[in-house]
Formats: sequence, C-alpha cells, structure tokens
Amino acid sequence: MSARSKARKRAIDILYSADVRQQDVREALSAEAQRAASEPAREASWLYARDIVDGVIETRAEIDEQIETYAQGWTIARMPAVDRAILRIGVWEILHNDEVPTGVAINEAVESAKTLSTDESAGFVNGLLGKIAEAAGSV
Repeated sequence: MSARSKARKRAIDILYSADVRQQDVREALSAEAQRAASEPAREASWLYARDIVDGVIETRAEIDEQIETYAQGWTIARMPAVDRAILRIGVWEILHNDEVPTGVAINEAVESAKTLSTDESAGFVNGLLGKIAEAAGSV
C-alpha cells in the first residue's frame, strides 16, 4: 500500500471517529497529531493525512453541498459515517488537490468503500464522485 493510500486511510479514520463520537474534527486531528509525533516511521502517511483533513475542514460546506446535490434521494445524514468520510476525502481531492488525478481519487475512494463499508457503497461512491467530477470538468 502506498504512503498516500495509507494517508487516506488515516484521514478516513480521523473523520470517521470524529463523526461517530460527535467530536470536533480539529480535536480528532490534534489527538492524531500527538500520536503521529511518537511514531516517526509513519510520518510520510501522516503529512498527507493532515493535509486531507485540513482541506476537508476548510472546504466542508462546499464538499457537503456537492455531495447533497449529486446524491439523488440521499442526505448526508442518511449515509453511513464511513461513506461520509470517504466521500468528503474524494470530493476534496477532486476539487481541491491538483496533485491527485481525478481517476486516482475516485479509484482510491471506491477501494476504501469496498474494504470499509457495505457491498453497495463502492458503486454509490463511484457514481457520486463521477457525477461531481464531471460537473467540475475534471473528467
């Protein structure tokens, strides 16, 4: 698994845990930063994970609006917490991280959904991120 894939998984963990604990994401990020300081071997994945979470925090209103707009018949509150985390990261990478090709962002999100969520989640994540990327002109 690449360092960026590990970082995405770490970012999912941070966003997910904050969501289910109803904790401010900044607090969850701070707690993870303290853990990361004691694990220098994981520094490569930590740096990008922090970038992702910071980016999601900064653009969360826009990200959630995109998800709500293109998730026909689904509200963010109705989605499983892990799917919300995966989608927020995918949308951030598509719309705000020029270093990650759109196809890579979508593929990584789909793979995360296959591993971490329900059987239906991978298709849902793929379709939703595809619509958002197409609307943004990223495809």
